[in-house]
Parts: sequence; structure tokens; C-alpha cells
Amino acid sequence: MREIRLHDTRSGELLALAPRDPGRVGIYACGPTVYSRIHIGNARPFVVFSLLKRFLESEGLAVTLVVNVTDVNDKIYDAARRSNPARPRPSEELAREMTERYFLDTDALGLGRPDREPLASETIGPIVDYIQTLIETGHAYAVDGDVYFRVRSDPGYGTLSHRRLENMDQGEATSESDEAERKEDPLDFALWKGRKEGEDTWWGAPWGEGRPGWHIECSAMAEDALGVGFEIHGGGSDLLFPHHENEAAQTRAARGEELARIWMHNGMIQSTGEKMAKSVGNIASLHEVLARYGAETVVMYLIGGHYRQPLAFSDSELEDAQRRVYRIRDALGRLAKGQPSPDDMRIHRDEFFAALANDFNTPAALASLFEWVREANRRGEGVGDANLLEMLDVVGLGELTELPSAADPGAIDKDFDELLERREQARRERDFETSDRIRGELLEKGWEIRDGPDGPVVYPAEGP
Repeated sequence: MREIRLHDTRSGELLALAPRDPGRVGIYACGPTVYSRIHIGNARPFVVFSLLKRFLESEGLAVTLVVNVTDVNDKIYDAARRSNPARPRPSEELAREMTERYFLDTDALGLGRPDREPLASETIGPIVDYIQTLIETGHAYAVDGDVYFRVRSDPGYGTLSHRRLENMDQGEATSESDEAERKEDPLDFALWKGRKEGEDTWWGAPWGEGRPGWHIECSAMAEDALGVGFEIHGGGSDLLFPHHENEAAQTRAARGEELARIWMHNGMIQSTGEKMAKSVGNIASLHEVLARYGAETVVMYLIGGHYRQPLAFSDSELEDAQRRVYRIRDALGRLAKGQPSPDDMRIHRDEFFAALANDFNTPAALASLFEWVREANRRGEGVGDANLLEMLDVVGLGELTELPSAADPGAIDKDFDELLERREQARRERDFETSDRIRGELLEKGWEIRDGPDGPVVYPAEGP
């Protein structure tokens, strides 16, 4: 196995991946808070760490990928209230629905599922035990049904996010809350939040009914799935502080060692120069983007930039990714299927994997892949597709090799034509929910729609 080096946020350096158990790697990546459907920005860490797992497995490692679901959170309560202020929707019902939609939307990326996807609501026992340990060791304290972590009790606090203590507002207290008055120190953060009026979900604990804080949820879920000291903890750079800083502090305080050896953070997706976020109102839902461009284009777009850098979001960026997808499809049509590639073209394949081993540099890897395609096109017929298939599979584009032939127009009935026209009208009007629904209806009729630069192309859903 070649040496694999990944950027560690804590040290600011590229660290060699050195599994504690030879040949085995654990990855924990923070998943979504399920109060609405996920946006394209939420998909970036899902894609990055799913593909990192694929690459590591291609290097002979056994990888366990854990991506949690935060289904207990203030944002879920707030969204449930906003749904109908006079008669709020049950927060548990909203969380369950949005969790199901999250699974559906990420399934549509075609990358498979993580090995474990723990829910915060199903980890309450380990969370309560974790908090109790922190109280017993003096790192936490209970007051009026809440429990807070003593930030100053952890000498290593701030070493992950590289912030000074005076610049560490936890962002928890509000004008409607007296939380700040209950804390011993403004820096402290909530491990447990006592049950409040209007909250319809709670659990029992030694210090009173309530529910866990956000940060302790992930510490407990990560440790429950992978133990302490696992290899890689990932997530978006917006989670670095306070979420990941607090996760790391809790584990050091409770267990006396670091939660993870390497902390990887992906950059944000930006629309018009701003981070994509529901609070800003500049979001593009993943299911809408998938309905317009298809899974392969979305994956190509998300790996087109280095994972640590921000990624611009626009139609032109996605259209560029779509053109790259069609370039690969075009090449596949001319290659000798299932045949070895020429030995002297392996240099591009070797450069592809070397780029991934160097801080998972997908743009450099794609550049090597397209060098291989360019050389294959230059040589003409007779070039085998083995190297290309191997590379495509690692970066989640293996489905490009399985496209069936386009459908015979004479096999399509009038009902199909009507549905297809309604879908195109919906897309023109940017009604992507309707477009997505009609795509599903067409699939039920046995037809798969692939959107291309010249409009939709129809394929039999089963394929040869």
C-alpha cells in the first residue's frame, strides 16, 4: 500500500494515515440536522467521505464509515413550530420524515450507504452515561435541570480551531433565555438542556427531564461506533467551532485521550460569494439539483474542486461538470469493453491514485483521468477500458459504464409523451418538485430520463 497523507486541521500538516489496527480505518463524518430537506452543500461531505472510503478500500484497507443523523436539536423544534404556529407539528414526526427524505436524496447519488448511520434519538443511553462521567470528574455541572461543560477545565481547548478563549462565543444564549445567568462561565456550553414549555420530546436523566446538547450527541455516537482514537473525523469547515472543538474537549475530559487522530474539514459551497445556508436563503436542494442534472454530473461537480477549498455554485459550474461527464461517456463508447489498457498508459492511472493519496486531491486525480481519455482518443479504436473503469469506480462515476442504449421512439406511448412534456414545462418554470415527481412516474412506467446538453434522453429503466 502506498503512503496516504491527509491534512489534519489540528496540526495544520499533512499526516500519514497510520491505522491503530493494521489494515483497518474508522471514519466518522458529521451528518445533517434533519429539520428540512438537505441542500447541495450538505451533500459535499457525504460525497467526499464516501469516496475517501472507496479510495482507501482500493488500497487494501478495511474501512468503516459512520455518518450520523442529528434528529434531536433546537432547529427541529423551531421548524416544527413554524410549520403551523397555531398547532405545531410534532417535532419527532418532522425529524422522522426529513430523515427518510435525507436517505432518499443521498441514495439518488448512487454511492451506497455508510456502514453505520446512528440517530441521536437512539443513542440517549450512552449520551446520559457520558454526561454523568463528565459531572463525576468535575468537568461538568448541573444547574436547574441543565448540564454545562466547564471549558476552562480542558487545557487543550482551542487547539483544534486555533482560537483564543476570548473569541469563543458558543452562540447558545439568546435574549429570550436566562442560560447565560445559569452558567459559571460564559464560555461553558450545554451538555443537557432541561425540558422547556412547548418542547414535545424529552428523556429522563439523573438531573431532570430534557434532551442532549448537539455536541455531546456526536461524541457519544462516534465513540459508540468506533471507540476512541479512531483514524479520521470529518465534516464541513463550518463545524470546526464550536461543534468539533467541543467534541474533542468532551472526549479528552471524559476519556483522557483524543477522539480522532486526523480531523478533516471540507470547504463550503458558496452561492454569490456566500456560504450556502438555509438561514441565508440561498440554498439549492439536493433533490432539485439531481432532478435537473443527474447523479453523475452532481458527483463530478462536487469532486471538481479540492475538498478543503470553497466550491462555487452556479448553473455554469454544473453545466461544465455535465460536459465532462459526456466527454467520458463519449470515450467509453469507443473503447474495447472489458479489455486491458495499454501498459504505457498506466502512468496516468498511477498518477490518478498518487493524487488521491496526497490529501485526497480529486482535481489532480481527474486531470490524470482526462489525460488517459485524451490519449485513448488519440490512439483510436482498440484501446481497452480497464484503467478507466477502475478510476471511475473510485470517484463514484462507475455508473457511466452501465448506460443502456437510447430507447426506440416508436416504443414510447402518448402517455409518456405527455408526461415528458409536463416535466420539461416544470423544469422551464423551475418547479423542480413537480419535475422530480414526474421523473419518478416515468421510472415506474419503465423509462429512465437522462438530462443532457441537447435535452432529455430516454432509456429503458432496466437496461441490457
